[in-house]
This record gives sequence, structure tokens and C-alpha cells, in this order.
Amino acid sequence: MTQRLYFDRDDLAMQTKVLSCSPAEEGNFHVILDATLFHPQGGGQPSDQGTINGVEVLRVFQDGANLVHLTVAPVAVGNAEIEVRAAARSLHARLHSAGHLLATSMEPLGWVATKGHHWPGEARVVFERTSRAQAVEAPLVEQAVNELVQTNSPRRISVEDGMRTIGFGTMDMSACGGTHVASTAEVGHIRIVKMKEKKGQLSVQYEVEA
Repeated sequence: MTQRLYFDRDDLAMQTKVLSCSPAEEGNFHVILDATLFHPQGGGQPSDQGTINGVEVLRVFQDGANLVHLTVAPVAVGNAEIEVRAAARSLHARLHSAGHLLATSMEPLGWVATKGHHWPGEARVVFERTSRAQAVEAPLVEQAVNELVQTNSPRRISVEDGMRTIGFGTMDMSACGGTHVASTAEVGHIRIVKMKEKKGQLSVQYEVEA
């Protein structure tokens, strides 16, 4: 089982061990590490990228209890230095955290988040209306979510019985395996790009400003 150190660490570089390296499609290789800082693609979030002993990691995906690192060249079994690309990790963490804040800001308005997609350029959260759902417009939603950003609430993480939950300040915790900023202020200004309601579901597309 690959140890997922990104669950409770923000480090982007460390020493670990390569357990195996095998040929994959298109001349690439599948590398399994003893422990990793790389977040795999999944849970609405893109994969981290970076290097293992200087070899490029194209993407990371889950395979049972292990995380597979797809590399452009073979990596020798044994000790290895891994490094996650900082700019992409920061953007992914900001977008994912923004999605959580968006869900929190919409709940008092009678809308419950059902799924999220936190990829750059196409980030969105889908909501379902409850019996107390209010009519919402983009300026109202944008104001509400950015008020949460401005609280500068610290991240809280809990891992119990293999279940990881995350929240900010006094906001509700929710099950999530993604990467997140240390404080809401790090998300930066959230802009609502588009809102569309269809068959009782409201899709809210958003972005975080540089």
C-alpha cells in the first residue's frame, strides 16, 4: 500500500523508495513508491506532476491500494528523491478549496452540493435544490463565497478509520481526499463564471484569480 503523505503534509519534496518500475503504454513506465507526496487524479482533482530522481512524472492514478506514477523513463528500484511541481499543486489546491467554500456558502441558501469538478478552466460544483432553496444569481453567490475567503479560516484535517475529512475554521467538515490550502485567504478571489439550472440541478462554474 502506497503511503499517501499528502493527506496531512504540504511538503513538495522528500526522500522515498521506489518499490517497482515496469514498462507501460507508449514507451512510458509505471512506478510504485513506498510513500508519495503526489496526489493522483480523482475526487474531482487533476493529478500532480513533478519528478522522481529527475525523471518526469506525467500523471498519477490509483490502482487498488497503490498509487501508480506514470513516468517518461525508467526509475531504478531503491532510494529516490521526489518533487511535486509547485505551481500546479497550488492552483489545484486553491480550486479544490474554492469548491468547498462554494458548497458552504450555498447551503444556507437552500442548495446542497452533490458533485464537484475542480480542474483549471472548467471548475464547477453541481447543486440540488431543497424545499427552502432561494433564487440565486452570480453576484450574490460570488459575494457570499468571497466573504468566506476573507475570514482567513485555517484548514482542519482529520483522519479516522481511514476516512479523511477536511474543513476550514468552524465550517462543517466533509469527506475529501484532495489537496487544500492552509487557510481560506490563500484561495484568493473567486469569480463566478457561469450558472445554469436544469431539472432541479444548478451548475456553478468558477475560477480563482491569479
